[in-house]
Amino acid sequence: MTGYGLFLLLATLTVLSPGPGVVLTLSNALRHGWSGSLPGILGIASGAFIVAGICASSLGLILAASATAFTILKYIGAAYLLYLGIKMWRTQRFIPELKDSSPQPWRRFVEALSIQLLNPKAGFFFLAVFPQFIHAEGEYYSQFFTLVSSYSLIVVLVHSGYALMAHSARGWLTTNKGARIVGRLSGATFLGFGVLMASASK
Repeated sequence: MTGYGLFLLLATLTVLSPGPGVVLTLSNALRHGWSGSLPGILGIASGAFIVAGICASSLGLILAASATAFTILKYIGAAYLLYLGIKMWRTQRFIPELKDSSPQPWRRFVEALSIQLLNPKAGFFFLAVFPQFIHAEGEYYSQFFTLVSSYSLIVVLVHSGYALMAHSARGWLTTNKGARIVGRLSGATFLGFGVLMASASK
């Protein structure tokens, strides 16, 4: 393994860049607080391990080489993002009332995991960037585990930072206007990501 510091830098920049996972973390933090966003953050981090494993396997090679497989995955991901966009656009309240039951933590985990699995940004990173940091003469599995674990830890740290920033703005979101504005912005962002994914070329 060479250039571990460079890998950390590229991984951090990748995770920091806006994407569906970041928007979901912000939304969860606004709805459920910082601690309530953790299941989703862990879902995104866990998804990184799965995406890395897929990309390192023969399935990853198939997805990289097959236009049909790429198109199918692309449209599934786009449809899911569009669904989330519509759902958030229609949100009227980000801060639940005490009587309301918040979605169970495992649901937030699964939702975030699904987004990460369908996130082309993560797939591109592990297909195109990740292999450049595997030393051919070293022990493959130890290098793989170290790099993917580092990436997942960066996901947890960066998304936790985003969640803390969003949590600090929760007071404003107790108003109907604040909830409506953020719901529309989040929804439009997911809709935009969905359209971009659907129109992406291989």
